[in-house]
Amino acid sequence: MNWRWRRVFLSAQIRILGWLVLLFLLSIIISIFTIRQILSAQLTERVQRSLEQEIEEVQRLVEGRNPTTGEPFGDDVAAIFDVFLSRSVPEDNEFFITLLNGSIYQTSPIALPEILITHPSFLDTLDLSQPKLGQQSQFGETIIYRVHPIETSGDVQGVFVVAQLLRSQQQEIDQAVIVASKVIGSVLMIALGLAWLAIGRVLSPLKLLTETARSIQDFNQSLTQRIPVRGDDEIAELTATFNQMLDRLQTSFTTQREFINDASHEFQTPITVIQGHLEVLGNSLHHQSDELTDAIELMNDELNRMSRLVDDLLLLARAERPDFLNLELIDVSRLTDELYAKATALAPRQWQIASRAAIRIVADRQRITQAIMNLVQNAVEHTKNGDVIELGSQLIRDEIADEVCFWVRDSGVGIDAVDHRRIMQRFARAANTRRKSKGAGLGLSIVKAIAEAHGGRVSISSKLGKGSQFNVIIPLDPPQEVTVR
Repeated sequence: MNWRWRRVFLSAQIRILGWLVLLFLLSIIISIFTIRQILSAQLTERVQRSLEQEIEEVQRLVEGRNPTTGEPFGDDVAAIFDVFLSRSVPEDNEFFITLLNGSIYQTSPIALPEILITHPSFLDTLDLSQPKLGQQSQFGETIIYRVHPIETSGDVQGVFVVAQLLRSQQQEIDQAVIVASKVIGSVLMIALGLAWLAIGRVLSPLKLLTETARSIQDFNQSLTQRIPVRGDDEIAELTATFNQMLDRLQTSFTTQREFINDASHEFQTPITVIQGHLEVLGNSLHHQSDELTDAIELMNDELNRMSRLVDDLLLLARAERPDFLNLELIDVSRLTDELYAKATALAPRQWQIASRAAIRIVADRQRITQAIMNLVQNAVEHTKNGDVIELGSQLIRDEIADEVCFWVRDSGVGIDAVDHRRIMQRFARAANTRRKSKGAGLGLSIVKAIAEAHGGRVSISSKLGKGSQFNVIIPLDPPQEVTVR
């Protein structure tokens, strides 16, 4: 997955919607499970009330009179059953079983449920000697039953059993739950669509903040943009804070530009004047002493070093400006040959060119040359006559973006691993170096600034006593905030 798709799927809007989906799903699952449990409990309670009602009807007959004779039923349990079965009609999935002297007397309906026909052992599992409310689940069916023994003259002459089958009613509950799930799911999809729009509307100021931050390319125009503040919530407060930050940045960048413009004149002018006067002084004194000659040469050398230092500092200061690069289409193979030709003139080393990338990139030719020559100069200063210095360029294929790598490799003293990160900082040097550079420790900082201005990076591969390799890795296309001229 490339960075664009990763950015889409990791956006705040997607993450918020994802959490909402998760919460909604958990709520729906818990709600549906709870609803099913409640409906099942209500079904059980309703069935038990129905069974209890039938038992009460039978008991009233036992305590009442035979409607045919007008006399109490007495020991005539069969008559009790006949009257009850003639008056009572069982509900759906409900059935009555009457037993006399341990055998089935009559049932209602006449046709017993299939489960009792195929599995008559159900009655054998019941305790018919005492009243009981029970439930059995077997053979794929759930049965709730009530046993009511009928005593006459102190003995149990008959037993009344009323039972209900729950499978069909439970299936109705399951079907209702499925329908409810579909309805809730449809409502959820509509709710998520509305939530997506609402989240996008709430986060729109943040997107505007991002677009404004990306548009800061030109000091004179982009920093003057301000985002309108709407409302008084947290996002409005963030917008106001961002506008205040832009005010401070505009002031800071304006001050920085003025400093760069002034420093170029204020530093270089006196150095140039002093150098000119020293040349005039040296030319006018034909018979000056050796001490005076050495002093003049020393002052000229220090002024030259100060001039280079000022140029390097001004370059680093300009590196963060959009106009730092002058981009053009560059033939990498030809540029590699030009770099090699310039490098071989610096010092007597075993110069080698490893490879050339046969590709074109959009970059600043002068800045790339400046960066590589800084690395070459650094390699020369840390090697001796006869050491190998290798240059090369190569295309790097990557899933995210293709890049070009320029490198300078030497067989010099190498750099300790603990110094790899530190030497890229300004005015930093390797702790173990045995040679003293004429520079101020800004060369690698300049290389890093040039690479990053192109949207690239610098990497180091080095071990003590085994030489060093510096890689300048540049993307084929410039970053979006850099304008191609």
